[in-house]
Amino acid sequence: MFGEEMKKLLVSSCLLGKPVRYDGQSQNLLHPGLESLKQQGRIVSFCPEVAGGLPTPRAPAEISQGRVLTQDAHDVTAEFKAGAQQALRVCKEQGIRFALLKESSPSCGRNYIYDGSHTGQKIRGMGLTAKLLSDNNIQVFSEQQLPALLAALAKV
Repeated sequence: MFGEEMKKLLVSSCLLGKPVRYDGQSQNLLHPGLESLKQQGRIVSFCPEVAGGLPTPRAPAEISQGRVLTQDAHDVTAEFKAGAQQALRVCKEQGIRFALLKESSPSCGRNYIYDGSHTGQKIRGMGLTAKLLSDNNIQVFSEQQLPALLAALAKV
């Protein structure tokens, strides 16, 4: 509409206060910069796990040897991959080049994910959605990188 200044941002729904996390909770991220983007209508809320067909609440899942498994070893890789593909489709359809995703999630983790042992240990790595978006030239930031994201958005 007004060129570059109307660029949209894909944001994990849980960071916007939606109770879509595995435990049925949210992780509402309150920040003036994010509020400003909301008011400008530039935020596209998305939860890849829900989009992939998983219920809320759901069993916690972690990536282990390339698969996404719940604590009782139920394989939910297909649902996680489907949600990642839908996130990419939304970004392509809306010309989204930036995403703000929930750190540590097996979908959205940007810098860290749980190690697959279901013991609370984190390792460096990316969730399925974060990796797919990043591999498709969409800049992915975690909630801990919000200042860097806002700076990057200001430059486009």
